[in-house]
Amino acid sequence: MYHFFSFMAKMKHIKRWGLMRNTREENIQEHSLQTAMIAHALAIIKNTYFGGEVDAEHVMAVAVFHEAGEVITGDLATPIKYYNPEIKQAYKQIERVAEQKLVGMLPDELRGEYGDLILNREADDEVYKIVKAADKICAYLKCVEEMSAGNKEFEKAKATLKKAIKKIDMKEVQFFMDNFVPSFDLTLDELN
Repeated sequence: MYHFFSFMAKMKHIKRWGLMRNTREENIQEHSLQTAMIAHALAIIKNTYFGGEVDAEHVMAVAVFHEAGEVITGDLATPIKYYNPEIKQAYKQIERVAEQKLVGMLPDELRGEYGDLILNREADDEVYKIVKAADKICAYLKCVEEMSAGNKEFEKAKATLKKAIKKIDMKEVQFFMDNFVPSFDLTLDELN
């Protein structure tokens, strides 16, 4: 009996933004889906407009599992996770152990395939950079959603994330921010 997919199903129970009042709670399963959709879009934009040769479907699959370890660790709030270099490094090690444990919950024949999606995250890897950019965009969009609902608790996070996204040196990110993000401020009636 293998428990991998049972653990993945628990993603819907891990809440994000735990230190902030939310008008609507977000879990890591729905966050991972949005991140996967945006990472896929970034890869396609890179390939279509900026001469990239990225496997968009692989990028999307990596994004689906980018928070997988949190079914074991939970979601540690960013201000805590990045409080100082020692905590950041220790938490990275905890995440790595959790991810290895998850991959170990698969049959031997499947571990390589899923290990490639969950474990192989090098900071300079093109796929990883796209997924991290999508992750940051999703956090920004959560802030936009909360601010649109009148929740000023997300004001500082929104400004901080916007600055961080502007610093990302990826043309596909700026293309997405310029062409897709503005509609997130609109109501359903305005979108129609």
